[in-house]
Amino acid sequence: MNIVEVLRKAVEKGASDVHIATDSKPMARITGDIVALDFPELTADDVDKAINEIMPEASRERFQQGDEVDCGFSIKDFARFRVNIYKEKKGWAIAFRAISDKIPSVEDLGLQDAIINLTRIPKGLILVTGPTGSGKSTLIACLIDLINKERKSHIITMEDPIEYLFNDRSCIVSQREIGNHSSSFANALKYALRQDPDIVLVGEMRDLETISMALTMAETGHLVFATLHTTDAAQTVDRIIDVFPSFQQQQVRMQLSGALRAVISQELLANIEGTGRVAAREIMIVNSAIANLIREGQTHQIYSAIQTGKSIGMCSMDSALADLCRDGLITYEAAEAKSNNPDALKAYL
Repeated sequence: MNIVEVLRKAVEKGASDVHIATDSKPMARITGDIVALDFPELTADDVDKAINEIMPEASRERFQQGDEVDCGFSIKDFARFRVNIYKEKKGWAIAFRAISDKIPSVEDLGLQDAIINLTRIPKGLILVTGPTGSGKSTLIACLIDLINKERKSHIITMEDPIEYLFNDRSCIVSQREIGNHSSSFANALKYALRQDPDIVLVGEMRDLETISMALTMAETGHLVFATLHTTDAAQTVDRIIDVFPSFQQQQVRMQLSGALRAVISQELLANIEGTGRVAAREIMIVNSAIANLIREGQTHQIYSAIQTGKSIGMCSMDSALADLCRDGLITYEAAEAKSNNPDALKAYL
Protein backbone atom coordinates (compact mmCIF):
# COMPACT_ATOMS: atom_id res chain seq x y z
CA MET A 1 0.00 0.00 0.00
CA ASN A 2 1.20 3.49 -0.90
CA ILE A 3 0.08 5.90 1.84
CA VAL A 4 0.46 8.92 -0.46
CA GLU A 5 -1.89 7.31 -2.99
CA VAL A 6 -4.48 6.64 -0.26
CA LEU A 7 -4.31 10.23 0.99
CA ARG A 8 -4.54 11.66 -2.53
CA LYS A 9 -7.63 9.60 -3.33
CA ALA A 10 -9.27 10.62 -0.03
CA VAL A 11 -8.62 14.34 -0.50
CA GLU A 12 -9.86 14.21 -4.10
CA LYS A 13 -13.13 12.77 -2.73
CA GLY A 14 -13.41 15.70 -0.28
CA ALA A 15 -12.37 13.83 2.89
CA SER A 16 -11.70 15.81 6.06
CA ASP A 17 -10.12 12.82 7.87
CA VAL A 18 -8.50 9.53 6.90
CA HIS A 19 -8.12 6.48 9.18
CA ILE A 20 -5.55 3.71 8.72
CA ALA A 21 -5.61 0.55 10.86
CA THR A 22 -4.52 -3.11 10.68
CA ASP A 23 -7.04 -5.60 9.17
CA SER A 24 -9.24 -2.77 7.90
CA LYS A 25 -9.65 -0.90 4.64
CA PRO A 26 -8.51 2.73 4.68
CA MET A 27 -11.51 4.79 5.81
CA ALA A 28 -12.34 8.46 5.23
CA ARG A 29 -14.77 10.98 6.72
CA ILE A 30 -16.65 12.65 3.86
CA THR A 31 -19.36 15.25 4.63
CA GLY A 32 -19.38 13.97 8.20
CA ASP A 33 -19.76 10.22 7.50
CA ILE A 34 -17.09 7.51 7.68
CA VAL A 35 -16.85 5.52 4.41
CA ALA A 36 -14.45 2.86 3.11
CA LEU A 37 -12.00 3.81 0.37
CA ASP A 38 -11.44 1.54 -2.63
CA PHE A 39 -8.28 -0.15 -1.32
CA PRO A 40 -7.63 -3.64 0.09
CA GLU A 41 -7.49 -4.36 3.83
CA LEU A 42 -4.21 -3.32 5.40
CA THR A 43 -1.76 -5.66 7.11
CA ALA A 44 0.34 -4.74 10.15
CA ASP A 45 3.31 -4.40 7.76
CA ASP A 46 1.35 -1.90 5.63
CA VAL A 47 0.65 0.26 8.69
CA ASP A 48 4.27 0.02 9.89
CA LYS A 49 5.49 1.07 6.45
CA ALA A 50 3.11 4.05 6.45
CA ILE A 51 4.31 5.11 9.93
CA ASN A 52 7.97 4.95 8.85
CA GLU A 53 7.15 7.07 5.82
CA ILE A 54 5.39 9.88 7.69
CA MET A 55 7.14 9.87 11.09
CA PRO A 56 9.48 12.86 11.62
CA GLU A 57 12.83 12.08 13.25
CA ALA A 58 12.00 14.28 16.26
CA SER A 59 9.03 12.05 17.16
CA ARG A 60 10.71 8.63 16.86
CA GLU A 61 11.93 8.43 20.47
CA ARG A 62 8.40 8.93 21.85
CA PHE A 63 7.04 6.44 19.33
CA GLN A 64 9.61 3.80 20.30
CA GLN A 65 8.56 4.20 23.94
CA GLY A 66 5.03 3.24 22.93
CA ASP A 67 3.50 6.71 23.24
CA GLU A 68 0.94 8.30 20.97
CA VAL A 69 2.54 10.79 18.59
CA ASP A 70 1.22 13.99 17.00
CA CYS A 71 3.02 15.22 13.90
CA GLY A 72 2.50 16.83 10.52
CA PHE A 73 2.84 15.34 7.03
CA SER A 74 2.88 17.02 3.61
CA ILE A 75 2.43 15.83 0.05
CA LYS A 76 4.36 18.41 -1.98
CA ASP A 77 2.18 20.77 -4.01
CA PHE A 78 -0.95 18.86 -2.98
CA ALA A 79 -1.99 18.81 0.70
CA ARG A 80 -0.89 18.86 4.34
CA PHE A 81 -2.14 16.68 7.19
CA ARG A 82 -2.24 16.76 10.97
CA VAL A 83 -1.41 13.22 12.08
CA ASN A 84 -1.98 11.22 15.25
CA ILE A 85 -0.34 7.79 15.55
CA TYR A 86 -1.78 5.62 18.31
CA LYS A 87 -2.04 2.02 19.45
CA GLU A 88 -5.29 0.02 19.61
CA LYS A 89 -6.13 -3.66 20.10
CA LYS A 90 -5.04 -4.72 16.59
CA GLY A 91 -1.79 -2.72 16.66
CA TRP A 92 -0.79 0.74 15.50
CA ALA A 93 -3.32 3.03 13.79
CA ILE A 94 -3.11 6.46 12.17
CA ALA A 95 -5.62 9.32 12.01
CA PHE A 96 -5.01 12.03 9.40
CA ARG A 97 -6.75 15.44 9.37
CA ALA A 98 -6.53 17.17 5.98
CA ILE A 99 -5.38 20.80 6.14
CA SER A 100 -5.79 23.09 3.17
CA ASP A 101 -2.65 24.84 1.87
CA LYS A 102 -4.80 27.94 1.44
CA ILE A 103 -5.89 29.81 4.56
CA PRO A 104 -9.61 30.53 4.06
CA SER A 105 -10.73 34.14 3.89
CA VAL A 106 -13.43 35.86 5.92
CA GLU A 107 -15.71 35.54 2.89
CA ASP A 108 -14.95 31.81 2.49
CA LEU A 109 -16.09 31.16 6.05
CA GLY A 110 -18.95 33.67 6.05
CA LEU A 111 -17.76 35.25 9.30
CA GLN A 112 -20.03 37.72 11.06
CA ASP A 113 -18.84 41.29 11.70
CA ALA A 114 -18.82 40.63 15.46
CA ILE A 115 -16.15 37.94 14.92
CA ILE A 116 -14.11 40.01 12.46
CA ASN A 117 -14.02 42.93 14.91
CA LEU A 118 -12.34 40.72 17.51
CA THR A 119 -9.11 40.89 15.48
CA ARG A 120 -8.95 44.64 16.13
CA ILE A 121 -9.08 44.66 19.92
CA PRO A 122 -5.73 45.30 21.62
CA LYS A 123 -5.73 42.65 24.36
CA GLY A 124 -7.71 39.93 26.08
CA LEU A 125 -8.64 36.26 25.69
CA ILE A 126 -10.68 34.98 22.73
CA LEU A 127 -11.79 31.34 22.85
CA VAL A 128 -12.92 29.22 19.91
CA THR A 129 -14.67 26.05 21.07
CA GLY A 130 -16.43 23.02 19.68
CA PRO A 131 -16.05 19.25 19.35
CA THR A 132 -13.19 17.63 17.45
CA GLY A 133 -13.48 18.29 13.73
CA SER A 134 -15.69 21.37 14.05
CA GLY A 135 -13.29 23.73 12.26
CA LYS A 136 -11.78 25.53 15.27
CA SER A 137 -8.26 25.63 13.80
CA THR A 138 -9.55 26.86 10.44
CA LEU A 139 -11.53 29.70 12.05
CA ILE A 140 -8.56 30.85 14.15
CA ALA A 141 -6.21 30.60 11.15
CA CYS A 142 -8.54 32.94 9.24
CA LEU A 143 -8.50 35.48 12.11
CA ILE A 144 -4.70 35.27 12.53
CA ASP A 145 -4.27 35.78 8.77
CA LEU A 146 -6.49 38.87 8.93
CA ILE A 147 -4.35 40.28 11.77
CA ASN A 148 -1.25 39.42 9.73
CA LYS A 149 -2.57 41.63 6.91
CA GLU A 150 -3.91 44.54 8.95
CA ARG A 151 -1.65 45.02 11.98
CA LYS A 152 2.07 45.56 12.56
CA SER A 153 2.71 43.07 15.35
CA HIS A 154 4.58 39.95 16.46
CA ILE A 155 2.37 36.84 16.34
CA ILE A 156 3.49 33.67 18.12
CA THR A 157 1.58 30.44 17.49
CA MET A 158 1.94 27.33 19.68
CA GLU A 159 0.49 24.27 17.99
CA ASP A 160 0.59 20.48 18.29
CA PRO A 161 1.42 20.05 15.46
CA ILE A 162 1.71 23.16 13.24
CA GLU A 163 -1.29 23.19 10.90
CA TYR A 164 -1.76 26.20 8.62
CA LEU A 165 1.47 27.87 7.46
CA PHE A 166 1.65 31.68 7.66
CA ASN A 167 3.91 33.95 5.64
CA ASP A 168 5.04 37.23 7.19
CA ARG A 169 2.93 40.09 5.82
CA SER A 170 2.58 43.20 7.97
CA CYS A 171 3.46 41.05 11.00
CA ILE A 172 6.24 38.71 12.05
CA VAL A 173 4.75 35.24 12.57
CA SER A 174 6.72 32.78 14.74
CA GLN A 175 5.20 29.28 14.57
CA ARG A 176 6.26 26.85 17.31
CA GLU A 177 5.47 23.14 17.42
CA ILE A 178 4.95 21.46 20.79
CA GLY A 179 7.26 18.45 21.16
CA ASN A 180 9.63 19.83 18.55
CA HIS A 181 10.27 23.50 19.41
CA SER A 182 9.04 23.41 23.03
CA SER A 183 8.22 20.64 25.51
CA SER A 184 4.66 21.77 26.36
CA PHE A 185 2.09 24.54 25.86
CA ALA A 186 2.73 25.79 29.40
CA ASN A 187 6.50 25.94 28.82
CA ALA A 188 6.06 27.70 25.48
CA LEU A 189 3.74 30.27 27.10
CA LYS A 190 6.15 30.88 29.98
CA TYR A 191 8.99 31.79 27.63
CA ALA A 192 6.75 33.64 25.17
CA LEU A 193 6.63 36.56 27.61
CA ARG A 194 10.34 37.12 26.81
CA GLN A 195 9.81 36.95 23.04
CA ASP A 196 8.07 40.33 22.61
CA PRO A 197 4.69 38.99 21.41
CA ASP A 198 1.59 41.06 20.67
CA ILE A 199 -0.72 38.20 19.64
CA VAL A 200 -0.45 34.61 20.88
CA LEU A 201 -2.25 31.51 19.62
CA VAL A 202 -2.47 28.58 22.04
CA GLY A 203 -3.47 25.50 20.03
CA GLU A 204 -5.29 23.93 22.96
CA MET A 205 -5.77 24.83 26.63
CA ARG A 206 -5.33 21.32 28.04
CA ASP A 207 -4.38 21.76 31.69
CA LEU A 208 -4.38 24.09 34.69
CA GLU A 209 -0.88 25.48 34.04
CA THR A 210 -1.62 26.32 30.39
CA ILE A 211 -4.96 27.96 31.26
CA SER A 212 -3.34 29.96 34.07
CA MET A 213 -0.50 31.17 31.80
CA ALA A 214 -2.95 32.10 29.00
CA LEU A 215 -5.05 34.14 31.45
CA THR A 216 -1.94 35.91 32.76
CA MET A 217 -0.80 36.71 29.23
CA ALA A 218 -4.24 38.13 28.36
CA GLU A 219 -4.17 40.25 31.52
CA THR A 220 -0.71 41.65 30.76
CA GLY A 221 -1.63 43.38 27.51
CA HIS A 222 -1.55 40.58 24.92
CA LEU A 223 -4.28 39.32 22.59
CA VAL A 224 -4.57 35.55 23.15
CA PHE A 225 -6.49 33.11 20.96
CA ALA A 226 -7.07 29.57 22.26
CA THR A 227 -9.31 26.55 21.75
CA LEU A 228 -11.28 24.30 24.10
CA HIS A 229 -13.38 21.18 23.51
CA THR A 230 -16.64 22.60 24.86
CA THR A 231 -19.99 23.07 23.12
CA ASP A 232 -21.26 26.45 24.34
CA ALA A 233 -20.17 29.65 26.07
CA ALA A 234 -21.53 28.85 29.54
CA GLN A 235 -19.91 25.41 29.55
CA THR A 236 -16.62 27.01 28.44
CA VAL A 237 -16.59 29.41 31.40
CA ASP A 238 -17.42 26.58 33.81
CA ARG A 239 -14.73 24.31 32.33
CA ILE A 240 -12.01 26.92 32.84
CA ILE A 241 -13.04 27.68 36.42
CA ASP A 242 -13.51 24.00 37.37
CA VAL A 243 -9.92 23.17 36.35
CA PHE A 244 -8.68 25.15 39.37
CA PRO A 245 -8.87 23.96 43.00
CA SER A 246 -11.87 25.30 44.91
CA PHE A 247 -9.88 27.81 46.98
CA GLN A 248 -8.69 29.53 43.77
CA GLN A 249 -11.95 29.56 41.86
CA GLN A 250 -13.25 32.95 43.05
CA GLN A 251 -9.95 34.57 42.07
CA VAL A 252 -10.11 32.87 38.65
CA ARG A 253 -13.68 34.15 38.15
CA MET A 254 -12.36 37.68 38.75
CA GLN A 255 -9.46 37.13 36.35
CA LEU A 256 -11.65 35.59 33.66
CA SER A 257 -14.34 38.29 33.91
CA GLY A 258 -11.66 40.91 33.23
CA ALA A 259 -9.61 39.08 30.58
CA LEU A 260 -12.21 37.21 28.49
CA ARG A 261 -13.38 39.11 25.42
CA ALA A 262 -15.40 36.52 23.51
CA VAL A 263 -16.32 32.85 23.12
CA ILE A 264 -17.16 31.48 19.67
CA SER A 265 -18.64 27.96 19.75
CA GLN A 266 -18.81 26.26 16.37
CA GLU A 267 -20.53 23.18 14.96
CA LEU A 268 -20.29 21.79 11.41
CA LEU A 269 -23.41 20.27 9.86
CA ALA A 270 -24.00 18.47 6.56
CA ASN A 271 -25.71 20.76 4.06
CA ILE A 272 -29.14 19.90 2.75
CA GLU A 273 -27.75 18.48 -0.53
CA GLY A 274 -25.24 16.29 1.33
CA THR A 275 -22.36 17.71 -0.73
CA GLY A 276 -20.52 19.63 2.00
CA ARG A 277 -20.83 21.17 5.45
CA VAL A 278 -21.88 24.53 6.85
CA ALA A 279 -20.93 26.16 10.15
CA ALA A 280 -23.31 27.23 12.93
CA ARG A 281 -21.69 29.61 15.44
CA GLU A 282 -22.69 30.74 18.91
CA ILE A 283 -21.11 34.13 19.62
CA MET A 284 -20.73 35.52 23.13
CA ILE A 285 -19.17 38.99 23.40
CA VAL A 286 -18.21 39.79 26.99
CA ASN A 287 -20.00 43.00 27.99
CA SER A 288 -20.45 44.33 31.53
CA ALA A 289 -23.52 42.12 32.12
CA ILE A 290 -21.74 38.90 31.15
CA ALA A 291 -18.57 39.90 33.02
CA ASN A 292 -20.71 40.33 36.13
CA LEU A 293 -22.35 36.89 35.65
CA ILE A 294 -18.89 35.28 35.39
CA ARG A 295 -17.68 37.14 38.49
CA GLU A 296 -20.75 36.13 40.52
CA GLY A 297 -20.73 32.50 39.36
CA GLN A 298 -24.12 32.87 37.63
CA THR A 299 -23.08 31.13 34.41
CA HIS A 300 -26.53 29.54 34.00
CA GLN A 301 -27.82 33.04 33.09
CA ILE A 302 -25.29 33.52 30.26
CA TYR A 303 -27.69 32.00 27.71
CA SER A 304 -30.28 34.71 28.47
CA ALA A 305 -27.60 37.41 28.28
CA ILE A 306 -26.57 36.17 24.81
CA GLN A 307 -30.19 36.37 23.64
CA THR A 308 -30.47 39.99 24.80
CA GLY A 309 -27.09 40.93 23.26
CA LYS A 310 -28.15 40.57 19.63
CA SER A 311 -27.56 44.30 18.96
CA ILE A 312 -23.80 43.90 19.55
CA GLY A 313 -23.52 40.73 17.46
CA MET A 314 -24.24 38.00 20.00
CA CYS A 315 -26.01 34.89 18.80
CA SER A 316 -27.02 31.67 20.55
CA MET A 317 -26.36 28.29 18.93
CA ASP A 318 -30.09 27.61 18.63
CA SER A 319 -30.63 30.96 16.89
CA ALA A 320 -27.77 30.20 14.47
CA LEU A 321 -29.20 26.75 13.71
CA ALA A 322 -32.66 28.23 13.14
CA ASP A 323 -31.21 30.77 10.68
CA LEU A 324 -29.54 27.96 8.70
CA CYS A 325 -32.85 26.05 8.63
CA ARG A 326 -34.78 29.10 7.44
CA ASP A 327 -32.20 29.73 4.70
CA GLY A 328 -32.67 26.16 3.44
CA LEU A 329 -29.02 25.22 4.11
CA ILE A 330 -29.64 22.36 6.59
CA THR A 331 -32.51 20.08 7.56
CA TYR A 332 -34.46 20.53 10.79
CA GLU A 333 -33.32 17.06 11.89
CA ALA A 334 -29.65 18.08 11.52
CA ALA A 335 -30.28 21.26 13.49
CA GLU A 336 -32.12 19.42 16.26
CA ALA A 337 -29.23 16.94 16.61
CA LYS A 338 -26.80 19.81 17.34
CA SER A 339 -29.19 21.95 19.40
CA ASN A 340 -28.44 22.70 23.05
CA ASN A 341 -32.13 23.33 23.68
CA PRO A 342 -34.56 21.81 21.11
CA ASP A 343 -37.49 23.76 22.61
CA ALA A 344 -35.62 27.04 22.02
CA LEU A 345 -34.83 25.93 18.46
CA LYS A 346 -38.55 25.32 17.81
CA ALA A 347 -39.38 28.73 19.28
CA TYR A 348 -36.88 30.47 16.96
CA LEU A 349 -38.45 28.71 13.98
